[in-house]
Amino acid sequence: MKYFNQKQGTSRVFLLFSGCIVAVFIAVPFLQQHFISAQNPYTVLENKMRTMNQILYHVNDLYFEDVDMEKLMDGAFSGIMKKLDPHSIYIPAKKQKDVDELFRGKFQGIGIEFDILNGYITVISPVADSPSERVGLLPGDQITSIDGEDAFQITKEEVYQTLRGPKGTSVDLMIRRIGGEEFPVTIVRDDIPIYSVRTATMLDEKTGYIWLTRFSASTSDEMKTSLEKLEKLGMSQLILDLRMNSGGYLEQAAETANMFIARPDTLVYTKGKQKKVEQVFIADPKKGREDFPLIVLINRGSASASEIVAGAVQDLDRGLIAGETSFGKGLVQRQIPMSDGSAIRVTIARYFTPSGRLIQRPYEEGKDFDYYKELYAEDREATIDSLINLRPKYNTRLGRVVYGGGGITPDKFIPHTFSPKSGTQKILAHSKRPLFNWGSNYANEHWDELTNYNDFKNSELSGKDYSIFLDYLGEQGIKPDTSDLNDDRNYLVTMLRAEIASARWGKDAAFGIRIRADDQIMTAFSYFNEATAFLRSSQ
Repeated sequence: MKYFNQKQGTSRVFLLFSGCIVAVFIAVPFLQQHFISAQNPYTVLENKMRTMNQILYHVNDLYFEDVDMEKLMDGAFSGIMKKLDPHSIYIPAKKQKDVDELFRGKFQGIGIEFDILNGYITVISPVADSPSERVGLLPGDQITSIDGEDAFQITKEEVYQTLRGPKGTSVDLMIRRIGGEEFPVTIVRDDIPIYSVRTATMLDEKTGYIWLTRFSASTSDEMKTSLEKLEKLGMSQLILDLRMNSGGYLEQAAETANMFIARPDTLVYTKGKQKKVEQVFIADPKKGREDFPLIVLINRGSASASEIVAGAVQDLDRGLIAGETSFGKGLVQRQIPMSDGSAIRVTIARYFTPSGRLIQRPYEEGKDFDYYKELYAEDREATIDSLINLRPKYNTRLGRVVYGGGGITPDKFIPHTFSPKSGTQKILAHSKRPLFNWGSNYANEHWDELTNYNDFKNSELSGKDYSIFLDYLGEQGIKPDTSDLNDDRNYLVTMLRAEIASARWGKDAAFGIRIRADDQIMTAFSYFNEATAFLRSSQ
């Protein structure tokens, strides 16, 4: 306005022209002020809530069909969380119980951890020792139909309703595997175990083996019990298997890592927006042991809490990390209950390994499917190797170079090279469970002969017994592809012997045999000399 007062004698034309210019300059400070105001999150929230109320009013008033407002709002809340990162989620009240069961309870169903990606149920991980694992479902598998009904755009609530059910009932699924064709599978529902330690057994007279499948509220107690058991059996070196362990509680990961660290050193620390969510976990030397060599097995399904354990072991040079580059989840979530029984799981911090590494993989908003799909690329490890020089470098306590910015890179890369052929897989995944039934019958018929597990573990199944099994398949109306079975005969025999051992001596005995067909575990044995060297170097 002062500008106009100083220009009273200006021609009318110039005033009109100037008025246009001044309008522009008046608008600029106004927009600046509005922009600054808009950056206040409470102002944005107030404005957007007003708009949302208007939208809901008009949808409810004008939409041509009745609207399920609860469903609509659940969708809105889910959309809010999806805008943050791939791991922040909204959990409706009806599903909260199901989420809690994963770490505390027990339920019956097929046993998968899943998400709805690209419109389809996508397997994140089959639950250990569940029907879905027994039939061979893999991370990344898409369920395209359920009992003949198209599963595209299915909701999570519908997934629970259709895939869960009483033990002994079956469900027919159509599976689309990344890079492959669709194939049918029938899964018989069963009790879904929630234990953290899948098995704890001796692989030979001195090598202990623990398969840890998740980090639940009971993980540290289960781990202590397992280590004590193996020590009594003569363990002097250990393989800790964290493959396909998708994570869990941060505190339990720190407790587990502490079991292998006998120095007052940092295990993991977190950084967030608020100081109150930042934590530093320091090892208690009284809880840790460093008197035996340790190899930690990881793969692309090892995420979050399992990466914390692997990262601590690697950064502190406590043991050797072997297998494949891990998932790359360096975000910490907190589950917060809402007043209506629902909850949000929101990322509150990033976690860092002792050397300062952030191992979170890059992600882009709205590209969750690509975020997960990258894991299943056949050339994933080669791609990671090609980008290794672009990743930030850090040093372990002994000065070894390790990398951040995309998972835990193993000290020794061990690829998973063997997969049963399709004909063999159909037998393994058959709904009649022929291996389990035949193995159980064999154990019952030869019970008195099966007196010593170690003798059985080192024996072989006779050719006659294998032929009897093939005849049994025919009796059950199962017609195998004999060429595939012949090619995979050694593997199939190992699985049969594992079922016999399970029926006679229990699941730990079964794994003592089954792992002989696991190329990653068997290769890991050859690296114990290098794992032992860490003990001498750190003393």
